[in-house]
Amino acid sequence: MHALDWTLVGILLVGIIGLAYYTKRYTQSVADFLAANRCAGRYLLAISEGMAGLGAISVVAQFQMFYNAGFTATYWSLASQPMLILITLSGYVIYRYRETRAMTLAQYFEMRYSKGVRIYAGILGWISGIVNFGIFPSVGARFFMYFCGIPRYILGSVESGGGHIVATSSKVTHYLANGETNVYAGDALSKLDLSSLTYTFCWAQIDLTYIALMLGLLAVSLFFVFMGGQIAVMVTDFVQGIFTFIVMLVIVAFIFWKLDWVDISTTLASKTGEGKSMLNPFDTGNIDGFNPWFFFISIFGMFITYMAWQGASAYNSSAKNAHEARMSKILGSWRGMVFIMATMLLPIGAWVLMNQGGDGAESAAALTGQVDGALAMIGNESVQNQMRVPIALTKMLPVGITGAFCAVMLFAFISTHDTYLHSWGSIFVQDVILPFKKKPFTPKQHIWMLRFSIMFVALFIFMFSLFFQQSQYILMFFAITGAIYAGGAGPVIVFGLYWKRGTTKAALTSLTLGWAVALSGMVLQNGWKSVWYPKMEAYAPWMLDVWAGLFEMCRQLPGINWALDPEKFPIDGQWFFFFAIVLSLTAYITISLIESYVLGKPTHNMDQLLHRGDYRINDDHAEAEKPPVGIKAILPSSEFTFRDKLVYWGNFAWVAVWFVVFVVATTMNWLLPSMGYDTSFGNDGWAKFWQVQVFASIVLCIFTVIWFIVGGLGDMKSMFRTLSTAKRDVRDNGMVHDGHSIVDDELVEDAEEKEAETETVEA
Repeated sequence: MHALDWTLVGILLVGIIGLAYYTKRYTQSVADFLAANRCAGRYLLAISEGMAGLGAISVVAQFQMFYNAGFTATYWSLASQPMLILITLSGYVIYRYRETRAMTLAQYFEMRYSKGVRIYAGILGWISGIVNFGIFPSVGARFFMYFCGIPRYILGSVESGGGHIVATSSKVTHYLANGETNVYAGDALSKLDLSSLTYTFCWAQIDLTYIALMLGLLAVSLFFVFMGGQIAVMVTDFVQGIFTFIVMLVIVAFIFWKLDWVDISTTLASKTGEGKSMLNPFDTGNIDGFNPWFFFISIFGMFITYMAWQGASAYNSSAKNAHEARMSKILGSWRGMVFIMATMLLPIGAWVLMNQGGDGAESAAALTGQVDGALAMIGNESVQNQMRVPIALTKMLPVGITGAFCAVMLFAFISTHDTYLHSWGSIFVQDVILPFKKKPFTPKQHIWMLRFSIMFVALFIFMFSLFFQQSQYILMFFAITGAIYAGGAGPVIVFGLYWKRGTTKAALTSLTLGWAVALSGMVLQNGWKSVWYPKMEAYAPWMLDVWAGLFEMCRQLPGINWALDPEKFPIDGQWFFFFAIVLSLTAYITISLIESYVLGKPTHNMDQLLHRGDYRINDDHAEAEKPPVGIKAILPSSEFTFRDKLVYWGNFAWVAVWFVVFVVATTMNWLLPSMGYDTSFGNDGWAKFWQVQVFASIVLCIFTVIWFIVGGLGDMKSMFRTLSTAKRDVRDNGMVHDGHSIVDDELVEDAEEKEAETETVEA
C-alpha cells in the first residue's frame, strides 16, 4: 500500500483505541461488563451489532460467494423476505428473550428448563463457538498479508512464494528445471523464480509475518474488551460502523465510475457452462455449493435457529427494553443493505475486470496474470480461493480508497473479534462455572474471571488458526461448526419461549442430536479422502455402492449434484446443518407431547419467565399492559410511536414489493416454462432486472446511512448519560435461584403473596 494509505489506517486505529479507553470509566458492575447495563437504544444496537456481524472473515466469505455466483446469490434471498418480515416486525424471539432479562441464552435455559440444561448448553455452545471462531484470525491475517503486500518472513522451510528466509542456520535447497539453486538465510525470495519448484527443508515452516499479524490484531481486540466489556465493544463497533457505512458508499460509487452497467452485464453474460450463470438464478444448479438449495436451507434455518448463534449474544441483552430490542432488529434489515451492496459489487467488479472481452481483453489478461501469479505463492487451495478477490482489489482500487478499505477491513476484524471474544469468554464463566457457585463472586472477582476466560479464548483461536488446515468454503465451515450447537439449540430456544409444554428431556435430546449430526458431518468431510473412502474401497466396497446409490437417488432433485468422489465427500456443511435441525426439531416436539399428554407433566409458568402479569417490570414495557400475541404480534402495538410506525410500514412496503417481484419473476422463468410457455427473461432481461434492483437499493442505502448516523449518535449520548447516573445492583450477575434470576427474588415473593391472597379470597 501507499504511504498515504498506511497513514490513514494508523490515524483511524489510534482514534478508535482512544475511544475504547474512554469507555473504561463507565464499566462499574458485572451487568455493565456483560450487557452495557441494558441501556442501549435501537440505532446504537442496529449499527454496532451489524458491524459485529460483518467481520473481515465474513467479508471474505461473501467475496467467495459472489465471485462464484454473481448476482444470482442475492435472488434466492428474496424468497426469505416474508420470513424476514415476520421475524423482524413481530419481534420474533428477541422480544420474549429480552423479557426474560437473561444475560446469556444458557441462563434463560436454566430459568426455562433446568440447571443441567444450562450447563450442557453452555458447554456445547462454548465448544461450537470457539471452534467456529477458530479460523477467524487466520483468514483476517492472511487478508492483510496479501491485500497490504506485507513481506513474508519464514523461519525454516519455504513454500513457493515471496518473502525472506530468516533462519540463521538452515540451508534450503530448491531443485528447478535448470538445476540446483541454493538459498540461504537472508536471501530475498521475491527476487527468485519460484513458480514451479520442489524443495526440501530442515524444519516445519513457521511464518513469522502471519504469526505477528494474528498476535497484533488479537491484542487490539483484547484491549477493547478488557477496557470496558460490552460498553467498549458496542461504542467502538458503532463508530467503526459509521466509518464503514461511508466508505462502502464511496466504494460502490467508484465501481460504477470504473465500470458502466453495460460492461458488467455483458461480461457476466459471457460466462459459459450450463448451470453456472452469474445473471440467471434459474441456471445455477452446477455452481459449487452456492445453488438454490444453499439459500432455501438458510431460510429454513433462519426461522428455527433464530438467535441461537451466540457470537454477539451480549447485544440481545443490551437493549433498554423489549421494544427497543425489537426495533433494533427491524432497523437491522435496512442496515444490511449497505453491507450487501459493497460486498456484492466488489467481487463482481473484480470478476468483470478479470474477464472482460473486446477493448478490455488485454488489461483483463494482464490483471488475471498478476492475480494468478500472486495466488501461485499460496500452497493451500482453500486459502487461494479466499484471497483471490482481495489480491484483485489491490490492483483495482486507487490510493486513498485502498487505505480506506483496508481500515474498513481492520475495523471489521476488530469489531467481530472483540464481540466474539466477549461472548464466548462470558458464556464459559456464566454458563459453565457460575451454575456451580453457591456463593456469588464479588463484582471485581467476577469481572476478572470474565477477562481470564476471554484471554483463554484468544489463545485458543490463535493456536487453532496456526495449525488448522481449511478444506472447504468459509460459509460451509460456518454451517457445520455452527450446527454443533445451533442445530439442536434452535428448537430449545423457540419452543421454550412460545410453548409452555416444552420439557427438560426434550431440550437435552434436541441438543444431543444437533451436535451428533454435525460431528458426524465433520468426521466424514475431514476424513473422507484419507480414511473413510480408502477403508471402504479396501474392506467394504459394497458400502461405496450404497453411497453411490444414495447419491444417485438424491440427484433426482433439481440442483443436487452429489456424486461419489474419492477426493471429497459431496454433502457439504449446509446440508448437515439442515439434517441437524430436522432431527432435533422432530425429537423436541415428540418428547414434549409424550411427557405432557401421556405422562401428565405440568406446564411451565410463562408469566414468571417473561415477567408478565404479577411478575411484570414496568421499565421493560413502554405502555402496553400486556404484549400482543398471535397475528396482532406482527402489527404495530401500542408501544409503537408514530415514527416507529413509519419505520415499520416502510420496511414492510420495501419487502413486499421485492417479494412480489420475486414471485412474478419465478413464475415467468420457472413455472410457466415448465408448462411449455416461453416467458423466461434471458440474459438481457436478467441484466435489466439486476440493474433496477441494484440502483434502487443504492438510493435507499444513501438515505439509510444519514438516518442511522443521526439516530445512533443520539443513542450513544443517551447511553453515556444513563450510565453516569445509574444505580448498580451487585446481584445482577446472571445467577439463577429457583427458576428465576436472583435479582427478581422480591418480585417473585410479591407475586406469590398476591396469588396466595387471591386463592384465600376465592376460598
